[in-house]
Amino acid sequence: MRARTVILLLLILAGCSPAPPPGKRLELDQLRGQWVLINYWATWCKPCRQEIPELNALASQYPEVAVLGVNFDGSLGEQLAQEVREMGIAFPVLEEDPAAALGVERPAVLPTTLVIDPQGLLRPALVGPQTLASLALASGQKKPAQGAGDSGVAHEN
Repeated sequence: MRARTVILLLLILAGCSPAPPPGKRLELDQLRGQWVLINYWATWCKPCRQEIPELNALASQYPEVAVLGVNFDGSLGEQLAQEVREMGIAFPVLEEDPAAALGVERPAVLPTTLVIDPQGLLRPALVGPQTLASLALASGQKKPAQGAGDSGVAHEN
């Protein structure tokens, strides 16, 4: 319950980019009963750049999962919008870091994805670049069909 309340407050207070449209805020009712993944990224983070297409694929292929981003460097306004475009992010990005409000420490490693289940409970965080398949499984979804397990992005170890 606490996580849902916190997310509601964060989403009401925080601007999102690139969606929803300017002047609109995500409301708790839109996320109620959904898995929520909050991904921390930065433009200088090579593994983040590898993971963004996987998160975009999750957001488009699994509409029952809310994917949100957080710029690790705290960019705002036009700078944030520019970085979102540069990274090719197609999911909403919060302008405020929700870590403290969620009662978790800010990630020390990028990329990191916080996972919140439909009951509003924090699940174990995902650390390091993920694939579509690992993101789907972490968010309670069926594994993508064979050959659709990732977006085709090559991952370096």
